[in-house]
Parts: sequence; C-alpha cells; structure tokens
Amino acid sequence: MLYAGLRYGAKIKAYYVNTSFQPEFELNDAKKLAKHLGTEMTIIEKDILENKKVVSNPHDRCYYCKTAIFNTLRDQAIADGFTVILDGTNASDDAFDRPGMKALRELSVRSPLQECGITKNEVRRLSKEAGLFTWDKPAYACLATRIPSGFKITEELLQRIENSEDVLFSFGFSDFRVRVVEAAGDCFAKIQLPKEQLNNLMDKRHDVVKEIKQFFPSVLLDLEGRNE
Repeated sequence: MLYAGLRYGAKIKAYYVNTSFQPEFELNDAKKLAKHLGTEMTIIEKDILENKKVVSNPHDRCYYCKTAIFNTLRDQAIADGFTVILDGTNASDDAFDRPGMKALRELSVRSPLQECGITKNEVRRLSKEAGLFTWDKPAYACLATRIPSGFKITEELLQRIENSEDVLFSFGFSDFRVRVVEAAGDCFAKIQLPKEQLNNLMDKRHDVVKEIKQFFPSVLLDLEGRNE
C-alpha cells in the first residue's frame, strides 16, 4: 500500500507504532521496506501495557489495543498535517465483526486494500511484481495473540514468547506460533507449525526443546499443525 501511494504521487507518510506486542524483526522489516522505497518512516513508541484493560486480556482485548494505538497514531498524524489514516487490512480478512476492526471503524481508519477487493494473494502477486522483499513474508499476528484470553499479559511473558519464536527462526522454521498454555498455575509453550514442517521439527526435537526450555518449563507440540 505504501509502495502504491508513493508510486502514484500521493501525499503519504509511513508510521510504525512500536509496542511490546511486536517482535524486533517486524520493526527491522518496516525500516528495511521504507529504506527500499526511499521514504522516511516515523517510529512512535507506545507503552501498550500501561493500558489496564489490555493487560487484563479480555476476549475483546484487540479492540482496546487498536483504540489505544490508533488514537496515538492519529494524534501524531494530525500534528504532521495528515487527516486520513490508512491500514493494511485486505479483502481476505473476514474481519467485520472482529473487535480490532470495530475500533478502526469507530476511529474512521480506512482500509484501501479491503475496500478495493484486493486479496492477500493479490497483495503478494503485486508485491512480487514491484520487487518488494515482503511479497512472500508469512502472515504474522502480534505476540499478545499467543496468550489465552483472561491470562494477564506481562512484559516478561511477551519476551519469553518472542525468545522462543526466535529459536524456531534460528532452526529454519517459518509461519509458526509459540502459544502459551496455562496449567497448574504455570504456563507452558505450545509449538504450532505448518503440517509440512512437523517431520523436520521431530528431527531437531532435542535441540529445539533444549533451547526453548530456557524460557518455559515445558514444551508441547500441536500435532494437528497450523491450518493458516
């Protein structure tokens, strides 16, 4: 979307709201993309964990999180002379009833890809044609989605999740999740991988478990695999 805006001469500015919910590689990728496109990106630091409603992690946590983030973004954008805020939701996101999408509607955030009927596959095709390195980047949800609703979100737990996912990256896995499972007053790590990567994980099981157990007392594997 940023590429298209710049290509067609729109007055457009890139922002990245940096919170503890985003792993470091996401910020690095955003910086890399902005540099590739030859445009500046403003990084806004936001302590999302100061929001008690977000920390309590209700089932509609995403609503409160998106509201906080986009209010912060809107204030900065207005200060910079912009009155319209865009996000990257696409037509493959069946998101009308999702809490986060409700927040975007309330704040009048526009989603051009979705409004124009551009699907995830079309985004990838167009990105590849444009020479963007992100064209085949796996979908990635924020770290808070790894924590079950009702389980308090802390900086320490988010870091444990990010460190565990970094382990999987280091072993060459992709499109995975390390989810938190609550049991006996503690939390364990549950690895979810695409089905085609399960055999590879079993081959490296000993080393992977050894590394992740630095962050979680027990490591589980979802044998059904990730569907998407």
